[in-house]
Amino acid sequence: MTSPTGGSQIRMRFRTVHGYRRAFRMAGKGRAILLIHGIGDSSDTWRDVMPGLARNYRVIAPDLLGHGASDKPRADYSLAAYANGMRDLLGVIGVERVTLVGHSLGGAVAMQFAYQFPERCERLVLVGTGGISRQVTPLLRAATLPGAELLMMALRMPTMRTQIGLAVKALQFLDTNLGVDAPDLLRVVDALPDGTSRNAFIRTLRAVVDWRGQVGTMLDRCYLAQGMPTMLVWGGRDQVVPAAHAGLGHVAMPGSRLEIFEDAGHFPFRTDPQRFETVLRDFIATTEPAQYSAEQWRRMLRTRKASARTTSTSRTDPISHSA
Repeated sequence: MTSPTGGSQIRMRFRTVHGYRRAFRMAGKGRAILLIHGIGDSSDTWRDVMPGLARNYRVIAPDLLGHGASDKPRADYSLAAYANGMRDLLGVIGVERVTLVGHSLGGAVAMQFAYQFPERCERLVLVGTGGISRQVTPLLRAATLPGAELLMMALRMPTMRTQIGLAVKALQFLDTNLGVDAPDLLRVVDALPDGTSRNAFIRTLRAVVDWRGQVGTMLDRCYLAQGMPTMLVWGGRDQVVPAAHAGLGHVAMPGSRLEIFEDAGHFPFRTDPQRFETVLRDFIATTEPAQYSAEQWRRMLRTRKASARTTSTSRTDPISHSA
C-alpha cells in the first residue's frame, strides 16, 4: 500500500533481523512515533491514521514477528521477545527514541518496551491495551485451549462464513457492543490464511493468555510510568478488553491521561481516526519527552515512588477526558 503524505509515501519495507524478515510501514520526518498493532493484526490496521500523522512525524508501523508480512517462525512470542524485536528494528533503521502507541497486545508490548528500555521511550500511549488486568473476553480464553487451531480453520469455511456473516449483521442491527467490533475481529481471522499464520497466532496468544485469563499484568510495575507521559485511549463499548481496564490503568499510573471514545469498541482509532489523531497530536504537543536518568530509575525501583523531577513531564496538568 502506498499513499501520499506531504511528499512522502507509506509503503511496505523489509529488514532482516536475526535471520528473520521483518515487515514495516514508514513515512514522514520528525520525532518518531512507533505504532504497534494487536494480536493477529498487522500494520495495515493503522492505515487511516498514518497519513495524517506522517505530515509532522516519522511514523513507523511494524508487522510483529508472526504477523502480517513478517516471518512466522517457530520462535519466542513472549512480550519480552516482542519488545526486544522492536528495539532491534529501531536500531536497524536508525531511530533512537520514540513515542510508543500500542493497541491491545501491542499495548502490552509497548509497556514491556518502556520497562525494558526506558531510555528509548519518550511517551506511552495505550489503546485498549492488554496486560493491565487478568480479565479478557471468553473468546480469547477459548482460543488457547487444545483444538483451537481446528476451530480457527473451520471459521474460514464458506458455509461457516455465511452463518457468521448473518450473525454479525444481527449483532449490528441490534446495536450490541460485540457488533461494534465484529467486522474488525473477522478481519483479523481473515488475516490468518494458512496453518503457519494460525500457529503463530496461537503461540502468541498462549504466551499471554490461558483459560483463566491474561497470564500476567503490568500493574506491579506501573509506578515506573510516573516518570513518563502516559495516555490511555479506550472504546467505551470494548468487549475484548473491557473499558473497566482503562480506569484501573489510569489509577495505577498517576498523572496519566484518559480518553474514552464512548461509541467505539476495541478499535477506537479505526472507528474515529480523525478524533484519534487529534487526541494523539494534542497529547504530544502538551507533554515533554521523558528524560531517562539511571539514578532516578534506581530510586523508583527501590522505593516504588517517583521523584518530584520525574513527575514534571507535562506542560499542562494531567487531564482525564470522557467524551
